[in-house]
Amino acid sequence: MATYASIKYDMDLASTATGAGGMTLLSTQTASSSATISFTSGIDSTYKEYQFHFTDIHPATDGESFQFNMSVDGGSNYNVTKTTSYLTAYNYESGGTPALSYATNVDLAQSTNFQNINSGVGSDNDQCASGYIHLFNPSSTTFVKHFISYGNTAESSDLSSNVFVAGYGNTTSAVDAVQFKFSSGNIDAGTVQLFGVN
Repeated sequence: MATYASIKYDMDLASTATGAGGMTLLSTQTASSSATISFTSGIDSTYKEYQFHFTDIHPATDGESFQFNMSVDGGSNYNVTKTTSYLTAYNYESGGTPALSYATNVDLAQSTNFQNINSGVGSDNDQCASGYIHLFNPSSTTFVKHFISYGNTAESSDLSSNVFVAGYGNTTSAVDAVQFKFSSGNIDAGTVQLFGVN
């Protein structure tokens, strides 16, 4: 079985696999009791990889999942068909029973649903989720749209969970918009930044 260290190493490799070039900040959105955060511009053929960094994402409703979806029509619909995997490692503040597990209840198999990227995010004043998503070559009209996500959550049940999500949008249409939201309730606070990767 893969260990946390090996998974994190693979994630770091993915982060640097694009070569010696750097990242360019394209836009920043800050939530304030926002239903969604949507990026409807800046995702085009300029870069072969885009990254979304989400920081201190805090829900208005306790225990909800932070999610994302893609669009091929400029954000009119966020309903790209996806197949994904979802792996989580967690430990309780009390020590509890730490575990590494595959979460079959939140992966997707040819579904247009929003994909969870952090689950059970707590709404206590000190709880939030942070992480990033790599989206590869979204403007391709030949291949499906691969993505990798890594994040950490301070969950409502007082545990820390590391979440690894990967998959692809099963479309050969260009993806040109991405939306973030919670499974229920508003995004009370937090920022999401869009970077182009050279």
